[in-house]
Amino acid sequence: MIAAANRGVRVRLLFDDLNTLLHDMTHVKLRDAALARIDRHPNLEIRVFNGWHARDLLGRVNEAVWDFERLNRRMHYKQMVADNRAAILGGRNIGVEYFGLFEEFNFLDLDALGVGPVARQASAVFDRYWNSAWARGIRFAAAAPDAGAPSDAKNEALQRLLGDSRARRILAGEQSWAGRVDALPSTLMPGRSVVHTDSPSRAAETRNHMPEAFRALLLSAQREVLITNAYIIPDAVFIADLQRLADRGVTVRILTNSLASHDVPAVNSHYEGWRVPILRTGAEVHELRAHPQVHAQLIDTLPVVGGFAGLHTKAMVIDRRYSFVGSMNLDPRSEVINAEMGVIIDSPPLAEALAAAMQRDMSGANSWKVTLDDSPGSEEIAGDPAIFSAS
Repeated sequence: MIAAANRGVRVRLLFDDLNTLLHDMTHVKLRDAALARIDRHPNLEIRVFNGWHARDLLGRVNEAVWDFERLNRRMHYKQMVADNRAAILGGRNIGVEYFGLFEEFNFLDLDALGVGPVARQASAVFDRYWNSAWARGIRFAAAAPDAGAPSDAKNEALQRLLGDSRARRILAGEQSWAGRVDALPSTLMPGRSVVHTDSPSRAAETRNHMPEAFRALLLSAQREVLITNAYIIPDAVFIADLQRLADRGVTVRILTNSLASHDVPAVNSHYEGWRVPILRTGAEVHELRAHPQVHAQLIDTLPVVGGFAGLHTKAMVIDRRYSFVGSMNLDPRSEVINAEMGVIIDSPPLAEALAAAMQRDMSGANSWKVTLDDSPGSEEIAGDPAIFSAS
């Protein structure tokens, strides 16, 4: 970001302030100092969504107790827009486990790169959130008056990379991206797209839009539905929708996390009670293996090797024509509480490519197929949806 700002690019970074606490609880003030230093660059501005007023752990605990409803509203969507011409949309956070660099586990994730009108749509969403009452500039500089210049932050980041043996090995294999960038036009697939997002507001009269857009696309299917979603805690409406599709002869195949691949076991405990109702509709259910065949190829960034693989993708393909890629999980938190985003793309070539990738992940080499046990003594368990903070 600093290198881009140095060459005259206007850089704006908007992130949810929750992560400054959860990911590094003992070093919140240190992170604030680093952000304050970066924010001093004349071409670089940082804002936080639903920011904490307290910048220490104890203060945040007190703040959460007194205003939990506000603090529970999080911006969960992810996007990057360049020059109002190209956009990357999907579910990938900026963190080591999303880029194959975490030794405990790494995620199988998915993004869509779009060029043209989709970038302008995504940019409008960014501006809507950036200018909302829920976003504010960081106020860290007052707490870190001697934080130093942005160039110091860049140099220190490079020194930390060089001090990490894994990073040194990755940097040793560094290559020019010019060839891949030049080849991008030949890999792009034509199509039309619409970006959907929830409102940044949490007003009582404001309902999340994303679940309605997703459901409308789901019910439009005439032949086939492929769903890959990391965190599934459905409800009776979703089960009824699957049954409606089955009654019309639509094939439905779903991939989600297994307990072995899950980074949030509490979510799995609520999902597992829904497996039988889903299967009763005739839908197929697949669960990612902890060590899938695609682990080394698509999940880990060698030389880093994660202890297991987890699924973080949120995608759907309808009739090999329409694709959905976004941030929305199929759980109550994404449906009701979070602010989510996704893009629906009308492009048969892209849908075919995405379907092939989803079917690869549903194959026996990468996932287990869940089947019904109709033997005496087996019982159907009615799920009891709950809300968890899965990202």
